[in-house]
Amino acid sequence: MSLNNLKKETTLYIRLNDKDNVATIVNPRGVKEGAAFFNGSRIQEFIPEGHKVALTDLDKDEAIVRYGEIIGYAAVSIKKGSWVKETLVRLPSPPKLDDLPIATRKLEEQPPLEGYTFEGYRNNNESAGIKNILGITTSVQCVVGVLDYAVAKIKQELLPKYSNVHDVVALNHNYGCGVAINAPESEIPIRTLQNMSTHPNFGGEVMVVGLGCEKLLPDRLIQADDKQLNILSLQDQKGFTKMIDAIMKMADQRLQKLNQRERVTCPVSDLVVGLQCGGSDAFSGVTANPAVGYAADLLVRAGATVMFSEVTEVRDAVHLLTPRAVNKEVGQALIDEMKWYDTYLQKGMADRSANPSPGNKKGGLVNVVEKSLGSIAKSGSSLITDVVAPGEKATKKGLIFAATPASDFVCGTLQLASGMHLQVFTTGRGTPYGLAMAPVIKVSTRNALKNQWDDLIDVNAGRIATGDATIEEVGWELFHFILDVASGRKQTWAEHWGIQNDLSLFNPAPIT
Repeated sequence: MSLNNLKKETTLYIRLNDKDNVATIVNPRGVKEGAAFFNGSRIQEFIPEGHKVALTDLDKDEAIVRYGEIIGYAAVSIKKGSWVKETLVRLPSPPKLDDLPIATRKLEEQPPLEGYTFEGYRNNNESAGIKNILGITTSVQCVVGVLDYAVAKIKQELLPKYSNVHDVVALNHNYGCGVAINAPESEIPIRTLQNMSTHPNFGGEVMVVGLGCEKLLPDRLIQADDKQLNILSLQDQKGFTKMIDAIMKMADQRLQKLNQRERVTCPVSDLVVGLQCGGSDAFSGVTANPAVGYAADLLVRAGATVMFSEVTEVRDAVHLLTPRAVNKEVGQALIDEMKWYDTYLQKGMADRSANPSPGNKKGGLVNVVEKSLGSIAKSGSSLITDVVAPGEKATKKGLIFAATPASDFVCGTLQLASGMHLQVFTTGRGTPYGLAMAPVIKVSTRNALKNQWDDLIDVNAGRIATGDATIEEVGWELFHFILDVASGRKQTWAEHWGIQNDLSLFNPAPIT
């Protein structure tokens, strides 16, 4: 990566690869027509921050290259120094899935990182949590109003008595009835709810509130020996006040047990970290995502499980990932998830051009190919040890691809089901997104976003673009911050403000 920053009035730009024929403008206010540029040339028109400038004259249909990869083709001739806008870039075909190289990259093995730990809560099944939370899951959306009323009452009247318990969280969702419960795709929302109910931050003390006539039977959601002791059906109660009293009584019993938990020293191998990006921009693949990727490599070397996701933002860069599969089986599983999602989009008469969002484009991303190449930088350079389907529990250590849609809320919900303790979330445009069950560490791609949202951004990777920090330095900063948050020594801004988005199940099955 090269950054020219000789003079204040000079055009500042980043070229990521020697093969690139476009560069990204770094000047916070953009650059004006006539500004000095590459090899003594001049900028042809105003170009905003984060958007691309042509380094050479590009003929119509000529490949446009960023990250050393083709991100599209010139729809018209583009002069050197011109703004390479979204409308001037023709989307290329996606990589074909049947002839990808699998498990061909032999990476130099990095020495393990030893001596790193976090302070967590040891569970009876030998898993560890980083929070001490009472989780109350629902079997159907019908009970949400009553449960929300009860949870507010629990937080006000019961929780203050149990100082070792951090929170009470209702696992509300819109599933459970009016659905094709036995349709093949119904396994996705059902296993998502099942696995969230056993999240390690709940300490094994989960309870289920159901209605009594729903299709998703409450006893399918828990694994306790005596399930009925953990299930409360509202249709069995005599009126609203009795419903609330029964929920309060069940909650109090579990809060007493959770309050006895204390933090103990745990190896980093007990930690499961999810990676995600949202509100991405052209700097995501330059600053925040590579820094997260570096931190991911450190976590893997320390023995942790690290999950990256978002199928639609991996699909166009999958040819760079299959060589990193640890074996043929893992590589084929990655391809199978891409194929499943291709079919899913086709059924909905949608295609990959639906991504990126208007905000992504405003931030300089021209299409999903460019977005994908930046997105996979979060995965670092480690071998991919496993692939899990949507909502499946992660069971292996190392770098894992957890298949999810790109939607922030759906991805977060599915990563929680896969066992994620905390999430690292990169953003260029900014989003106040948060999760109740797990801390979300927000990493900005630009200094301007950190300056604008100083009380929402936890780590600023924008310093990389201005040459004030390296990818490695921000990666190490993030690695230590992750361990501090996991240990309860530091809070994310989202935790500080109590920001939390609703859970959002991925349900490709029919609704009846």
